[in-house]
Order: sequence, then structure tokens, then C-alpha cells
Amino acid sequence: MNELTALSAFLIGLAGGLHCLGMCGGIASALRLAVPADASHWPYTLSYNAGRIFSYTVAGAVAGGIGQMSSEYVPFTGPLLALLSGFMLLAMAAYLGRWWMGLTRLEHAGQVVWRRIQPLSKKFIPFSSPLASLPYGIIWGWLPCGLVYSTLTWALASGGAIEGAQVMLCFGLGTLPALIATSLGAHWLVTTLRQPAVRQSVAVLLALFAATLLYNGFRMLFMILN
Repeated sequence: MNELTALSAFLIGLAGGLHCLGMCGGIASALRLAVPADASHWPYTLSYNAGRIFSYTVAGAVAGGIGQMSSEYVPFTGPLLALLSGFMLLAMAAYLGRWWMGLTRLEHAGQVVWRRIQPLSKKFIPFSSPLASLPYGIIWGWLPCGLVYSTLTWALASGGAIEGAQVMLCFGLGTLPALIATSLGAHWLVTTLRQPAVRQSVAVLLALFAATLLYNGFRMLFMILN
């Protein structure tokens, strides 16, 4: 994975912080109640987020491996996966901008598996130590999320398991600022991110990046066909 791809994945996670506040912000805030009263929140917050990003990375490795195997046996898989990632990111931009909410259907589909996994997280609350919040974060990393699904399609088209893992790792690191701010009570940042103008600006930026992915996907397909 080149540096541009790593930076792009990080920026998508950073821009998607708006969505993270809606999906995981409440969870991050509630974690403060699970931490011992006399303990610093920092180790628990970092451990939880490390677990969450670990799950993203594992999912990215699996997606990248599947994409690589598919490319070896199915013609045109590369450009088709690139187009899929572009369309998914465009759907995410529309979701953030409130232009089209179709991506919620995908999140609802993920609830089928999530309902079986989520009860396991209760075994780790309240946290006895920062290490106990790590498996909690690993479980919550599988929370149905349109932003994660959109980025996973990019991992699917990345070319391999290592590349897919790197895409999702960089993406996960990009989501950290918003969630850490929420966990530590930085309400000014949360309020700023939730401003309509900020939301629309982020949505437009993601749409432009999606257009770039779609252009590259169609260009690859055209080159193969000709």
C-alpha cells in the first residue's frame, strides 16, 4: 500500500468522525461510567479504541484476502471491486449529507450478526483494569456501521490481505480524534463536528473522493476491455 492510499484511508476515517459520533459516541461516553471512580480514563479509552481498531484491521485482512482470491479466478474482478468501493463511499457521503439514507439498510442487515455478538461485551463491565476494556473494544469493533462497510469494500479491492489490513488500520486511526474527544468530554469538538456546515463539507469531500475511485475503476475496466 502506497503512502497516498494510507493517507486517504486515514482521512476517510477522520472525515467520518461525524458518523462515528452518531454510532459510537454514546458508547464512548458510557465507558466513563465503567471505569473505576479513582482511575484515569486515558488508559481505558486507549485500550478500548485499540481493540476496536484491531477488529477493523482483522476485517480488512479478511476482505483483502477474499478480494485477492477472487481476482485470481474471476475476470474483471479488480475494476469491479474498485467501482464497488467508489459507489459505497458515494453512498456514505450521501448518508452523512442526509441526501440519501439507503446505507441504513446495510447497517440493519448487519444487526443479525451483531445481536449475537453484543451480549458478550457485558462480561467485561465494569472494567477491572485497562486490559479488560481491550476485549470490550474488540467486540464493539463489529458494530454494524455504514462507514466501516464502505471502507471495507476499499480493502476488498486493495489487492491482498496485508494491504486490506493496512487500509482498515489507517482508517481506524483516523476515527480516533472524534471518539477520544467524546470519551474525554471535549464537548466543544463534538459540537463543532455536528454543525450542519461541517457535515455538508465532509459529505462533499467524501463524494469527490468517491468520484476519483469511480473514475479509476471505469478507466481500469476500459483498459481491460480494449
